[in-house]
Amino acid sequence: MKRKITILGSLVLLVTMSFAFALTSPDEKYFEGKWSVLIKGTPNGDATIPMRFETVDGKTTGYFTEEGAAEEKKMSTATIKDDVINTSFNISGYDVTLSLKKVDADNAKGDLMGMFDAEGKRVK
Repeated sequence: MKRKITILGSLVLLVTMSFAFALTSPDEKYFEGKWSVLIKGTPNGDATIPMRFETVDGKTTGYFTEEGAAEEKKMSTATIKDDVINTSFNISGYDVTLSLKKVDADNAKGDLMGMFDAEGKRVK
């Protein structure tokens, strides 16, 4: 009886671990680290926003640094699905959304608020 319980317990553990690994997207790690994101054509001209992303226990957190600020701020949200990261944050008094899609190993493209083109480049 003990042997059956041990086998059943091991099987349940194996299935649980399989689901946990399946929930971790390989592209989740793609956005890890520092990025320089260029926003094109804003009313104040082009703007570059330094950003950083980290994923801990399957939860992605984003940070950014406003122009003239010394410390980075935490983004309201940062979620990754497939090869796209969607973020929202408040910068210069405006609530904005930013979406970036993987282009290649060190570049991503997307938009800010669906209005302004954005280009992300990994900082090495």
